[in-house]
Amino acid sequence: MRQEKFEIVVSGAAHVSHCCDNIEEITKEVGREIARQNCNLVTGATTGVPYFAALGCKEAGGFNIGFSPAASEKAHLKTYRLPLTPFDIMIYTGADYTGRNIIMTKSADGVIIICGRMGTLHEFVTAFELQKPIGVLEGSGGTADKIRQIATGPYRGVKKIIYEKDPKTLVKNLIELIKKEKKQTKGRLGNNNF
Repeated sequence: MRQEKFEIVVSGAAHVSHCCDNIEEITKEVGREIARQNCNLVTGATTGVPYFAALGCKEAGGFNIGFSPAASEKAHLKTYRLPLTPFDIMIYTGADYTGRNIIMTKSADGVIIICGRMGTLHEFVTAFELQKPIGVLEGSGGTADKIRQIATGPYRGVKKIIYEKDPKTLVKNLIELIKKEKKQTKGRLGNNNF
């Protein structure tokens, strides 16, 4: 029986001056743990938190998928000034940042929020509305430290959010939530193979 491999988005600030002091190391540890858990890392192919996660994932021998806001490699490099390495696959969405965020988030099995600004909030809200499993690295600063307050209230649907301060525990708990979600979905669909 093959082991399930999940696609996990790491969403966070491209500029990290407002994030916690050890943002680079804790984010790399999230990326490394995603690789150790035999999952693929998905990011917006940008700088800062997503880039650090991709570096950590690659250090641990993992696989990185980048979703670029650009329509081509040339635009990715020249117009958006974003990195090509350490990505194994780059998907050029041509959808600018807002469209890229939606396409990327919809493609994932789960989303991790680390620090962040408005783009991260947009990715969180997209995942929340899609009822994707979400992991929030509390104590990382920015958007991540506001999610608990934002997500409390009279919202429709089930909330699938876990909060952790330890990067390894966050990844492991998110994967367990994804597995539980997949099992429930399979149970509702029966044993049909589509």
